[in-house]
Amino acid sequence: MTRYIKDFYRFLKHIVESRQLLSTLIKNDFKKQYLGSYLGLIWAFIQPLTFMLVIWFVFEVGLRTASTPGDIPFFLWLMTGMIPWFFISNALIAGTNAIVGNDFLVKKVAFRVSILPLVPIGSALIIHLGLIIFLISVFLLYGFSPSIYWLQLPYYILCSIALILGITWMTSSAMVFVKDIGQFVAVLVQIGFWATPIFWNINTVPQKYQYLVKLNPAYYIIEGYRDTFINHTFFWEMPSITLYFWSATAIFFIFGAIVFKRLRPHFGDVL
Repeated sequence: MTRYIKDFYRFLKHIVESRQLLSTLIKNDFKKQYLGSYLGLIWAFIQPLTFMLVIWFVFEVGLRTASTPGDIPFFLWLMTGMIPWFFISNALIAGTNAIVGNDFLVKKVAFRVSILPLVPIGSALIIHLGLIIFLISVFLLYGFSPSIYWLQLPYYILCSIALILGITWMTSSAMVFVKDIGQFVAVLVQIGFWATPIFWNINTVPQKYQYLVKLNPAYYIIEGYRDTFINHTFFWEMPSITLYFWSATAIFFIFGAIVFKRLRPHFGDVL
């Protein structure tokens, strides 16, 4: 365990030392994704906003089955769940391709490959911050006042990054050897979207089965955003699920780091 703590410390130290390089890689990845088309950056917001509008129309206008706790408008409740999910899902899919998509950097002896999954995470974070600004603007337009609970947003962003990084260390390194991993992750993301209470209320699930939904670490983050904007609850007021989330994230983090470290010496040969 001491060895892994030292490795993690060296990883954090390397991030600080390579912050300019990492910043450049994130900017280049962001430009490559969004600034090559006519509408450019606008597409980054059109896609998630359009999807949210479709879900809102289907469940509130079409099927009329939408229900939210209290008297919060369904669209606000929906956005607070979907915006963090977009960040998690996009970063997971892009992070899984981080090694294969940057094979020219992998072959450089002096380059620390373990920071590569941070590049798509950072790129997705830029869009996420833009959507958070949009979310805050909509809440203000609906007449909600700024709240001290909004200050815990950086905490839930950190939760998302830690969870994604641990998983993508594992998936990105495995994808070098098994290309099907990318498709497998995409399928899991689709299942995760429907299995996580993003557009449906967990209270519709019988009480004795709700713990199965809460086993999904993404549930903690989604509900965390709703606690921040709607329920007005600090994360330390839910010690049990907070402890579970960080325990699960630590497992992903440690296991992902072990898998990455074991497979790293063979990246250059396969790529």
